[in-house]
Formats: sequence, structure tokens, C-alpha cells
Amino acid sequence: MKRLTCFFICFFLSEVSGFEIPINGLSEFVDYEDLVELAPGKFQLVAENRRYQRSLPGESEEMMEEVDQVTLYSYKVQSTITSRMATTMIQSKVVNNSPQPQNVVFDVQIPKGAFISNFSMTVDGKTFRSSIKEKTVGRALYAQARAKGKTAGLVSALDMENFRTEVNVLPGAKVQFELHYQEVKWRKLGSYEHRIYLQPGRLAKHLEVDVWVIEPQGLRFLHVPDTFEGHFDGVPVISKGQQKAHVSFKPTVAQQRICPNCRETAVDGELVVLYDVKREEKAGELEVFNGYFVHFFAPDNLDPIPKNILFVIDVSGSMWGVKMKQTVEAMKTILDDLRAEDHFSVIDFNQNIRTWRNDLISATKTQVADAKRYIEKIQPSGGTNINEALLRAIFILNEANNLGLLDPNSVSLIILVSDGDPTVGELKLSKIQKNVKENIQDNISLFSLGMGFDVDYDFLKRLSNENHGIAQRIYGNQDTSSQLKKFYNQVSTPLLRNVQFNYPHTSVTDVTQNNFHNYFGGSEIVVAGKFDPAKLDQIESVITATSANTQLVLETLAQMDDLQDFLSKDKHADPDFTRKLWAYLTINQLLAERSLAPTAAAKRRITRSILQMSLDHHIVTPLTSLVIENEAGDERMLADAPPQDPSCCSGALYYGSKVVPDSTPSWANPSPTPVISMLAQGSQVLESTPPPHVMRVENDPHFIIYLPKSQKNICFNIDSEPGKILNLVSDPESGIVVNGQLVGAKKPNNGKLSTYFGKLGFYFQSEDIKIEISTETITLSHGSSTFSLSWSDTAQVTNQRVQISVKKEKVVTITLDKEMSFSVLLHRVWKKHPVNVDFLGIYIPPTNKFSPKAHGLIGQFMQEPKIHIFNERPGKDPEKPEASMEVKGQKLIITRGLQKDYRTDLVFGTDVTCWFVHNSGKGFIDGHYKDYFVPQLYSFLKRP
Repeated sequence: MKRLTCFFICFFLSEVSGFEIPINGLSEFVDYEDLVELAPGKFQLVAENRRYQRSLPGESEEMMEEVDQVTLYSYKVQSTITSRMATTMIQSKVVNNSPQPQNVVFDVQIPKGAFISNFSMTVDGKTFRSSIKEKTVGRALYAQARAKGKTAGLVSALDMENFRTEVNVLPGAKVQFELHYQEVKWRKLGSYEHRIYLQPGRLAKHLEVDVWVIEPQGLRFLHVPDTFEGHFDGVPVISKGQQKAHVSFKPTVAQQRICPNCRETAVDGELVVLYDVKREEKAGELEVFNGYFVHFFAPDNLDPIPKNILFVIDVSGSMWGVKMKQTVEAMKTILDDLRAEDHFSVIDFNQNIRTWRNDLISATKTQVADAKRYIEKIQPSGGTNINEALLRAIFILNEANNLGLLDPNSVSLIILVSDGDPTVGELKLSKIQKNVKENIQDNISLFSLGMGFDVDYDFLKRLSNENHGIAQRIYGNQDTSSQLKKFYNQVSTPLLRNVQFNYPHTSVTDVTQNNFHNYFGGSEIVVAGKFDPAKLDQIESVITATSANTQLVLETLAQMDDLQDFLSKDKHADPDFTRKLWAYLTINQLLAERSLAPTAAAKRRITRSILQMSLDHHIVTPLTSLVIENEAGDERMLADAPPQDPSCCSGALYYGSKVVPDSTPSWANPSPTPVISMLAQGSQVLESTPPPHVMRVENDPHFIIYLPKSQKNICFNIDSEPGKILNLVSDPESGIVVNGQLVGAKKPNNGKLSTYFGKLGFYFQSEDIKIEISTETITLSHGSSTFSLSWSDTAQVTNQRVQISVKKEKVVTITLDKEMSFSVLLHRVWKKHPVNVDFLGIYIPPTNKFSPKAHGLIGQFMQEPKIHIFNERPGKDPEKPEASMEVKGQKLIITRGLQKDYRTDLVFGTDVTCWFVHNSGKGFIDGHYKDYFVPQLYSFLKRP
């Protein structure tokens, strides 16, 4: 006799309690009593969890043992995160112990934005596997199944989904379910959050959860917060290395019980893993593998950009009660978090529009306190006029901008909070969207927070996506306040604006969105693309952006085989993560573009692209269906995908745009050739054509002064103490200072402790710019703001007339008005060297741009002294002849020798012939070398 099996496969909205089921698609085994009406036309299938009783041998009928009808033999979750790309498998094995057929449910909550990639199940030895089909094809197969008497549930949902399968199983039969889904981990408030929803429904004989986190950048921290109110204290086990971590959650049956004698399981909630990665380069991490690349960008240690922010709050009657109380509480905290340099105002609206102030006000303590009193007095009532409220906010920002009242380096934001559709004024949503787009200036970002389920959330998403923002649903409950505050915290600290990613080589194609309006602290921008490995052995990127007061060009380079060894050595790492991540980003961005398509033809074109990618990459999207069938192909089931969140990359903070390749802004001047192309045989080439004649300070420290008129190099050493600061250039008239602080070797060598420059300071007084270069970091200070780079960056920073260029682990070049330049070379030594330490060398081309008052150990020679070298003769060392030199009224004995210029060969250097002045340059420099000590790194030299 052929066994009959009934299947229901469905996605449903976790935001409501049920789902819609086509009545003509119901199983013949489902009684109408099992459907509970939740709302008109909506039902939820109730899977009963009855137990049966059996008599125990030798006992009376009153002595009965209660036995579970269905035993959950195992519940297994395996989740692997490789460079933010997460792939999760959930498997459940059950057996029907009852003498009667039973309904067995497999119910899994899928994280918002995740794509299902595979599903299979085995029912009493019969295996069903899934395939992805275009939706019309899938529905045709479903129709065929219905016509043949096969039954299937067909439902759709959106946002946070549930995947639910219900199977009617004969006595003694075994069932195994297995679901796979994938998602990208987005950084929020400084960490990545990986949530696994554990819903076994009953005690499991074997419950295993394994999470592997593999991050080539290295793990900065990882921990598992307690989300089960202490019930599983000590059960999660964390093993963490430099680049990999493993979280194991394997509670015993006794530990699973909600109480010692209870049959119910306490495993009903979320296992959460929080982590962040290490970051060394401002230009981010460029990971390249198998013909795809992924670029992660999350710079920190930047000064916040001042913001102009308008809060637009719905105070219609529907906001009465808890929602308004929670909104007021959140707004009071948010206003307290505003910085003194921010400007703000508050608009509240129902059928009327009110403003706390008609223009933007500085966020002083007094003004913030007044705004809080205003908000506390709000009494919700009336209708909802979203159109006029947004146009008022846009007008206030536009007018302030047009009148020049806004800081040109500031960021402008509108945050809309509403719980319903418009009921007053303009009611047509497309018209409101058009009005906003026509009036808003391009420098404004609009963020929309939809509270509850009465608001048209799709409209808010389109509205925000079109205007450099995102939308987020806020659940109207006791937690509303914390949700509002958490969202604000994500956008409260803008660090960069106009962020653009460029990949100059023509073999780089299909780049995802690479132009972003703003970058906010604690988040991360992700860009991916494809390349032809046959044409490229490296990928170069150029990022341009503007920080608080600085224009940036950040460069990085990735080799094709950088990840090869790493991935091959780790059995848990996903070698396909670059392709999956690129596909995930691309499909999400196409879905967002589809929702904003201006014409039907454009929408059809985008639809075709999404469909093809969904089929190629085997993932369920709104245009595809999951068809599940047995090996013979004569029994089929169907699951339609939920409509996807049309905002790009659900969970991401950014909705960007695409720019054409090689559209670097005109002010940016990245390196003309990739850094890696500067490798010469056996040495590292820093500059292909450096200025041939410069003044140099190298090693411990050796000064080499080039005198252009005499065409001679004159050398001297300075032997001093660690910590002393020497003035190199002091020009009070031009307002320029260059000082160097000495650092000592680890220990004396042959009785002498060598000193080197470990830190250099540059001060440009008229610009109020200070630059500190150490062997670890490069820091630019402008007034109260600072910007830092590391030697692991390749970058260009422009602030007023000053430009700083950094070549990774090699050289920093500081240019003033493109007329005066300073180069600083980094010398790295073996970390375990018993004596030597890292140090800096400095190179300054002679120039007439300094004033006649310039002085310092180098600055005094910008006005070249007359010298006369004569009577050259053999010295004590046959290889070092001696001579006499007349300079500044002095007659000195000098020795000819060799020093090093490391600009074209960082390892071995190039020999430079010079005449050496003994006794720390006495007679050649003005006064004694101790006269050049200064108290601070940016102090001018005080001359007698």
C-alpha cells in the first residue's frame, strides 16, 4: 500500500501571527478545526502536540506512562562565517513513536535579508530535494501536482521570514529536514552580530550548534552574550585564535529542560555571536579570490563631521499612548547626544505642521533643554500630513544651505518617524515621493522609521532609498524607545562624505554600488566585483572621500594569491565566499533598483538580470520558487519566496549608487602606478625619479647638506640623548617648523648608545596644521580636529594648502602649495634585533621659498653659505682623504667619505659622496648643536 504524505511548505511573516493559505491547496488531512482564525481571511495552522498513554506491564490501568508521540532525535545547526559571508545549515531528525499518524513540523526562523539556497527532506526513506525555478515555471509545476492529486501549501511573506514544513508521518516512520541559507554580516555600532534562531519545539536527544568565524583580517574580539536569562550559563564554549573562532553550544537533555521535572525545552530563542575584526589600513581590506574581489571599508579614528539634523515626528492620534511616550523618551536621550557643533530642529505634525524653531539651531545645552521641554508637551491628535511635514523640513535645510549658513563640510540629515499612511493633504504616495525628490537637495539624506504595521513600509523604503538614506521598521511596543535610540546611534557620527571606490583596471567588471553619500562610525561599506585572472595578477583600488576638514585619497593593492594559502589550510573556510558575497550584494542592489525603476522597460530589464542571477547562484528571490520533489519526480511541493526588502542589502546602513569606472574626482591625484610595480630586483624602489639633490638626515643621525652653488655635499653627525628634540627648520616669517625627536637604540654598541629620529613634527602656522610622523602613525591636526593614518596605508590627504601622501611602509611626502616638499622614509628593523630600533629619515630639497629668517640645523642652509675646499690630501684612512674648508670665517679639517641615500633603495641605499665635518658640525653650523634643542615637537627655535 502506498504511503500518503502531506506537506505544507511556507514562508510567513514573523511580524504577524499567521499566514494566508489558499483553501484549494489545503491537505485532505487537515481539519478545519485545526485552523484558528487570527483576522478576517487569515488563519494559522495549529500543530497539536498530544501525548498518548500506554499501560505498563504488571500495572493497573490507573498506572499510565505519558509518552511523546514524536521524538526529536537530533537538532543540529552548523554556521560558518568567512569574511562576513555566513552560510547556515539547520537539520532536524524526528521519529513518530505513536501508533497513529502524526503531523511533524519543521519551523525555522530565517534572519531578515537571508537567502535560502537549499532544502531537502527524507520521509520514511523517501528523499525530496529542492531546485530553484523561475516563479511561473514553479507555479506551473505546482498546478500539475494539484491536478494529479498532489497537495502543497503556497504562501508568501516578507521581512523576517519563517520557513515551515509540516509532514504527516505514519507510525514508526523517521523524518529528516535540512535547510540551508546564506546572509552577509553587516557591521553596526562597532560589531557584527550573528543570530541563530533555535526553535526545536521539544527536547532533543542530541542538540548541537557549531559556529565557525573565519576572518583573514584577524579577530579583535568575539563573545556570546546571555540571551536565555542565565539558563545555559557556561554551556556555550568559545575557542578563539588570531583569525578563527569556534562557538559550540551542546546542552544535554537535562540542561535543555525548562525545569528539572519539566518536559518543555528552554531552547527557544536566539544564540547570538558578536565579534569585530582587526583593522590596520585606512583603505580597508581588499580580498581577492577565484575571479571575484570584496572590499571592506571601515576606517576609524576620524573626527566626526558636524551634522545638520531635522527630526520630523508624527503626532497624529494613532501615536497616542505607549508609542508617543516611548518616542518622547527616545528623543530626549537623542537630543542630549547631539554635539555642540551640530545644528538641529524639531518638526511635529498631524494634520497641521509645527516647528520648534523655523531654522536650524546650534545644539547648545540651553537649546537642547528647550527642545526637550517642547517635545514633552506634545499631545497626539488628528490626522497625518506626511507630504507637508517633509517639504517643511526640506525647505528649512535648503534655505540654510542657500544662505550659506551651513558648514560646507557638514552633513545634512532628515529623520522621519511615522506610524501610518497620510490621511490629510496629499494622499497619493507616488506624488509625495515625487514632491520630495523634486525639492530635496542632493546633499541631504532622508531616513525613515516606520512604527508598527499600519504604515506603508514599502513607501518609506522607496522614499529613503531615492534620497541617500534607508528605512527601518520600529516595532511599537515597550522596546520602542531603545529601537529609536539604537537607530539614531548608527547615524549619529558621520565620519566621511562622498565616498567613492574606483578600480582603474579595465579587467575589473560588474562592480557593485561604489559611490556612497556618507560613512558613519561603527559601520562598514562593502563593495564587490569580478575580474579576469588571466589578465590581472593584482587589483588596485583608489578610494576618494572627504572627512571633517580633509580630502582623502586612499589606495590599496591586493595580490591574486593572498588568500590561497589561508583558505586551503582551513577546512571550515568557505572558498566560494567572494562569489557568494558578490552575488548577494548584486541581487539585493538590483532588487532595490527594480523598486525605483523609472520605466516599465527598465523594470523588465532589471527583472531579467535578477532572475538569471537567482538561477545561476541557486538562491530563492522574489522572482523564483523553491521546487521540492522526490527522486522519481512524481511528487512535488512548492515554496514561493517572500517579497524581498527592496532597500539594498537588508541590514546595511547604506544605499549607494554606481559611478563609471575611473571617475576619480579632479582633486584626487593617486599614485600613477601601483605600489607593487615599484619593485626592483633585490630592493624596494620608492620613487622612480626623486629629486637628485636634497638635504638629508639618515641613520644615527647623519646630516647631509647639499649646497647647490658649490655643488657639494657637506656632512656632520649629531650625538645627543634619547628624548631630545632638535630643530631642523624654523622660519617664523613663513610660519613653518620642522623638529625631530631622538630615540635611543635598545642598548649601547661598543660603549656608545646610538640615537635616531623616532618622531618628526611639522607645523604650518598660517594653516594651523600640525603633522606628527612616528614609526607607527601619521597624524594630522587642524585646530581641534585630528586625522590619523598608519604606515600600512597608501593614502593622500589634502587640507587647505597642505597635502600628505603616504606609500605603504615606505615614505610620507608633505607638500605645501606644490612648491615646497618634505619626504620622510620609514626604516624597519627586525623586531627581535638586540640593538637596533625602527627610525625615520628626512629629505628636504633646497628651495628659495623659505624666508631669509629661516634657521635650524637644516633651515640655515637654505641661504647657502660660501665655502672654499682646498689642500686635499691623504687622510689617516687611505680611503678617506682629508681637506681644508673655509666657511663662515672658520677653517675646518674635513674628511671625504660615503653616506647613504635610501630614496631609491630602501634596503641597501645609494652611496653619496660628501665632506664630513667633525665634532657635531662645529664651525659649519651656527653655534653649538645644543643651541638647537627645543622644548616641544612644534616649537619655533628661539635665537639669541
